[in-house]
Amino acid sequence: VASNPNIIFIASASGGIFKSVNNAVTWKPVFDEEGTSLSIGDIAIAPSDPNIVWAGIGEPNSRQSSSWGDGVFKSVDGGETWKYMGLKETHHIGRIVINPMNPNIVFVAALGHLWGPNPERGLYRTKDGGKTWEKVIEINEDTGVVEVAMEDNGRVLYAGAYQRRRRAWGFVGGGPHSGLFRSLDGGDTWEKLTK
Repeated sequence: VASNPNIIFIASASGGIFKSVNNAVTWKPVFDEEGTSLSIGDIAIAPSDPNIVWAGIGEPNSRQSSSWGDGVFKSVDGGETWKYMGLKETHHIGRIVINPMNPNIVFVAALGHLWGPNPERGLYRTKDGGKTWEKVIEINEDTGVVEVAMEDNGRVLYAGAYQRRRRAWGFVGGGPHSGLFRSLDGGDTWEKLTK
């Protein structure tokens, strides 16, 4: 937490979320009772309000042993309690970013199902704190978004799309639909950067 560096969150690909309030001297689990999976893909703290914490469930790794999740959760009390906010079929969350001036604007990079196609892959945005979602980048059923980064003003964003499919006999990672995208208007429109 930028305003209080004694408060630290750690999210694990297979062990849930832990919080320390004394600069890592002691830790307590804060997500064991909330979700259906302890596989965490990303955790984000609102720059403007450290009590607002988002967790994306489902690690973004592409191994045979990767665990999937059931969407995103939000805490408004610094991780003490959590509320389910949807995106159930995204399965694997690569990154969450929160607008630095408006914590109701949140982007979620979703890789989608590892073992098969699904239409829920892409980049999602909420403008109302998670009540509703819109998919602002949608490529196809095999290509999700693994990464999203936001400049300080909240208007310029970059997103990394990743085409992937795990099979029993191997892994197909990358492909012609992967790429880097940029938005200059807060995520309303996106262009693929090709040079």
